Amino acid sequence: MIESLEEAKNEIRRADHIIFISLKYARTCEVIMNAIQKFISCYDYGILSLLKKLEKEKKIKFIPSSPIERSDIVEKYIKQTKPFIKHYKLFKKITKCEYTPREEYRKHITMITKDKKPIEITTDVLVEYFEVTKNFIRFVEEYIT
Repeated sequence: MIESLEEAKNEIRRADHIIFISLKYARTCEVIMNAIQKFISCYDYGILSLLKKLEKEKKIKFIPSSPIERSDIVEKYIKQTKPFIKHYKLFKKITKCEYTPREEYRKHITMITKDKKPIEITTDVLVEYFEVTKNFIRFVEEYIT
């Protein structure tokens, strides 16, 4: 439980570095995608921590292996996680979509997903996603302790 939380905190530090250092010098969509991958890792570790807590409290019998099943169980048993899980599923969707860059290597880089409803991810949006992910990790830490 605590180990998973520590891994989540390590991933959020890596995401912080990607956003505020790497993206500053290498303005490419790959850097944005790497940050989103780190957010997903943070959520995976956070969800695992919550599931271990639920298992310890005997609310669930086992922890499923599928990340989507895990997130659904957490959403079912811990209602406060609903907005966080919504972001998690959005991140998973973004990584599966094809994308096109706009203004790559410039100040206002934008990654646009090719989907039914395109999603434009700018550096400002990425920072918002980062804040939501940090809030999720804080919530996990408070819930576990």
